[in-house]
Amino acid sequence: MEGINPDAMTSLDIILVIGLVLAALVTVMAARVLRSAIGLAVASLVVSIMMFRLNAPLAAVFELSVCAGLIPVIFISVIGLTRRLDTEALTVRRHAKWRRFWPLPVLVLVVCGVLLVVRPVMDVPPPVAAAAAGGVREVLWNLRHIDLIGQIVILLVSAFGVVILVKETNRG
Repeated sequence: MEGINPDAMTSLDIILVIGLVLAALVTVMAARVLRSAIGLAVASLVVSIMMFRLNAPLAAVFELSVCAGLIPVIFISVIGLTRRLDTEALTVRRHAKWRRFWPLPVLVLVVCGVLLVVRPVMDVPPPVAAAAAGGVREVLWNLRHIDLIGQIVILLVSAFGVVILVKETNRG
């Protein structure tokens, strides 16, 4: 990756970020659980492509095989074992979701705007500089600690999504 500026975002990077945000919104806002599972697979696929572009092939292959492959297959299998909602119940669920989650797109735009403003101020080394610093422990705990915060948020959101999925399955 010599000669490549790691801080420069290309148009492909911007398209990938927009695609990731859209896939995540589809995953959260879809009225049918099957569409949510497909949206999750698409979001994981985009994350995998981003990891390949960031020169993290092992993480990208893991993301692609497990998160974009195995997990959606398990979700879709479980969805196939559950009963479908009729049109009226689906409409009621859709309206309830919109009432509950209407601030989500606004929140996403605000957080993206804040990150664009705050990122230059944060002391986060680019991935190439962090990789050259030493072992995994050094990189994660001393240089890329902001990445750990992102991973913790992703894990908490995933756990919250599973809780909601289980609650909806028990109600149906």
